[in-house]
Amino acid sequence: MQPMHWRKSSYSGDGSNCVEIATTLTAIQVRDSKTTRSPHLVFQSSAWVSFISHTASNSRSHQSAAGWPSLDS
Repeated sequence: MQPMHWRKSSYSGDGSNCVEIATTLTAIQVRDSKTTRSPHLVFQSSAWVSFISHTASNSRSHQSAAGWPSLDS
């Protein structure tokens, strides 16, 4: 079994307060960069795609004029 290739968003910079992901053929694994040896979340690929699509569409529709997420529901 090959080691997982974990990566984080380019928006994270050099900080260590990040969420990291690793992909396999059937799943996306998510972990906290501060606690890399702790258990991590595993999502089926189809569930991850749905999550990202929903998050991206909600993010665009709930931004304030300044570009920050609004608190309105």
